[in-house]
Amino acid sequence: MSSKVNPYSVSGKVNYDKLVSEFGVKNITPDVLKEIEILAGEVHPYLRRGIFFAYRDLKKVLNEYKKGNKFFLYTGRAPSGPIHLGHVSVWLFMKWLQEKFDVDIWFQFPDEEKFLFKSDSSWDEIQHWLYENMLDVIALGFDPKKTHFLINTKHAGIMYPEAVKVAKKITFSSIKAAFGFNESNNIGSIFYTAMQTVPVFLPNVLENKKRPCLIPLGIDQDVHFRLSRDVVEKLGYEKPALIHAKFMPPLSGVEGKMSSSESDKAILMTDSPKEVARKINKYAFSGGRDTVEEHRKHGGNIDVDIACQWLKYFEFDDEKLKKIYDNYSSGKLLSGEVKKILIDKINDFLAGHQKRRKEAEKLIDKFIYKN
Repeated sequence: MSSKVNPYSVSGKVNYDKLVSEFGVKNITPDVLKEIEILAGEVHPYLRRGIFFAYRDLKKVLNEYKKGNKFFLYTGRAPSGPIHLGHVSVWLFMKWLQEKFDVDIWFQFPDEEKFLFKSDSSWDEIQHWLYENMLDVIALGFDPKKTHFLINTKHAGIMYPEAVKVAKKITFSSIKAAFGFNESNNIGSIFYTAMQTVPVFLPNVLENKKRPCLIPLGIDQDVHFRLSRDVVEKLGYEKPALIHAKFMPPLSGVEGKMSSSESDKAILMTDSPKEVARKINKYAFSGGRDTVEEHRKHGGNIDVDIACQWLKYFEFDDEKLKKIYDNYSSGKLLSGEVKKILIDKINDFLAGHQKRRKEAEKLIDKFIYKN
């Protein structure tokens, strides 16, 4: 099956080397990791393990930081359903960046996107998920003094004037080429890229500063910011730097990426311990052998085993992870035992998250940007 990677759909077995070549991005090399280690004091496991693997202009941002010019971080979430672990992996990395580099995060909630792009999404439903999604983001533990929520419809007064300037620089032919749009697309979806571009430079406009922007993102979102990078430069701003992540695979196997719309193939942030165990035991693709005897003799395949792949995101101790991999590939550990390790790790993580989520309602007002 051939792979498909765009902002709205990811399917098949993704060839990341091919994407690096096609998109014109650069691989994160050991020298880049060393530079990050010098500045941050450590290297995040997601960097060491190649989960974040490519970039645009990251070195420029690091060089500016050395000169004392802090960058700011930008990410977003188009609310349309519950948050799952695949979303959270990028944001956990951003939280680490915020803490290590002492920088602000501008978090965009484009509450019009899914309403425009999904024919079955009602406005009331989107607003429900906007609220729920904000609770999950807050529960991750971002610093409220350095984290600013931008809601497209709420903050239209400050975003729309800048979006108009962006829109004037983007032709319809560029949008069509980038996203495959045609005459049947509604005009709101065509304008959406202009709104998504605004936070790339808006913090500098609001605060009269000149700081680089760094965007951690799944590589499927790169196309949005290829357009943005060209446009903001025409408007007199620096191109945003990007650092790209691989996809956290669904429970069903290593092809594609996790999706909230297929809830049995994803772990949601609100899932109970029992539900987590049920999903992983029932649906997590195994790299084990057909029988225990064969598995003991030949071992399992860590490259296709979802429990092994997901442990990259939750077991931060490299030695412990290596031991699990070695024991599984040698047959010492069975598939069910690796799944149990993963279940315990995820449930520990979710227990803390869900406790903080209950307190998040009291904090929302501190995160929403006051214009």
